[in-house]
Amino acid sequence: MPITTTSADFVAWFRSVAPYINAFRTRTFVIAFGGEVVADGKFVELTHDFNLLASLGIKLVLVHGARPQIEQHLAKSNLGDTYHHGIRLTDAETMQCVKEAVGRVRVEIEALLSMGLPNSPMANADIRVAGGNFITAQPIGVINGIDLQHTGSVRKVDVAAINDRLKFGEVVLLSPLGYSPTGEVFNLTLEDVATAAAIALDADKLVFLMDTDGVHDKKGNLIKELTVSQAQEVLSAKHKLTDDVALYLPCAVRASEAGVSRTHLISRHNDGAVLQELFSDDGIGTMVVESTLNTLRDATIEDIGGILELLRPLEDEGILVRRNRELLEQEIERFVVLEHDHRIVGCAALYPSPDEAAAELAALAVEKQNRDHGYGEAILNHMISVAKGQRMKKLFVLTTRTAHWFIERGFVESDISTLPAHKKSLYNYQRKSKVFVRKI
Repeated sequence: MPITTTSADFVAWFRSVAPYINAFRTRTFVIAFGGEVVADGKFVELTHDFNLLASLGIKLVLVHGARPQIEQHLAKSNLGDTYHHGIRLTDAETMQCVKEAVGRVRVEIEALLSMGLPNSPMANADIRVAGGNFITAQPIGVINGIDLQHTGSVRKVDVAAINDRLKFGEVVLLSPLGYSPTGEVFNLTLEDVATAAAIALDADKLVFLMDTDGVHDKKGNLIKELTVSQAQEVLSAKHKLTDDVALYLPCAVRASEAGVSRTHLISRHNDGAVLQELFSDDGIGTMVVESTLNTLRDATIEDIGGILELLRPLEDEGILVRRNRELLEQEIERFVVLEHDHRIVGCAALYPSPDEAAAELAALAVEKQNRDHGYGEAILNHMISVAKGQRMKKLFVLTTRTAHWFIERGFVESDISTLPAHKKSLYNYQRKSKVFVRKI
């Protein structure tokens, strides 16, 4: 049966997520969401995504909030909702409302995670949810003369107990409550519980579902990736942040500094937000990492498979000259590769002609879905630096389809006669490549 455009797109998409599936198996993800997700009736769709993640062998720790439910209970009990420096003051009466609200939310979440309706994404899911006194808490105490009473912070996470449940394929559900060795219960924030759990468990990912779709720059554009230092600059900048970003971005910084590989800030309003963020190169929110995910380095023999995969589409279109594996093995020391999150997304090769102080830039390729990220220019600038280091005076390229890209970057069209002698003798007159030169 011939592959239609739609099915071809599906096949291409499915292949594109395969590296993520392989990389995520047996990894620990901590995903935090507010009580608004449950109150808005959106948790059913989210359970489908959690089921899919669990079926892929990902160890899931879910952290829920209960702010709207707590506020509703306080209103019914005619109790005020008191905050001090942005922290809820939890007296004995408020604590009773907190326990009731959190308990009800937790039961509702467990019920929804237990669904197994036929012809639904949860059919035969058999998700087992584990809970317990995994969080040891301590009182925040007195701040500026105000005793916050039963409001607490995380003191310790029972890592051994949580890992024991994860090992048996259970999903661990953490509530914003903590317990003290003296038997007291403390009201915690979901961001504190989630961040502390991710750090203690050495999680690979910490995900916050929030009202906005991530961090935006001053012009309102979504910032897809932030290093810790960049995130700190955002927090110290004068422009106003949304409440969610002001709340969760410091947690992302804290988690990254403590060794959590990736923290994702995404919108709870997008259906499938978790899947779109985790299983695509660009994602749909903001990812915070300790340092940049991009690495530009010399290629090794282990990179040949990735380079071939990168070059093949361009070779099929006639944009690049075809190279087989044997030739690549012989010339691998000429290549550099650009990795994004440990995956090759770009490459190029440099062939110097020392006698004529010229070098050829060849096989410059960037993965199609990443061509608007400036990767090609980064590789070009790197190769210019390498050529300068080898005392080359000019860089030349032969191209049939990308003339304007090189012209925009300072290359000037030239004649075949300007090529180094050995390159001139190998020129393919049938291909009719144009020659472009840039002085360096």
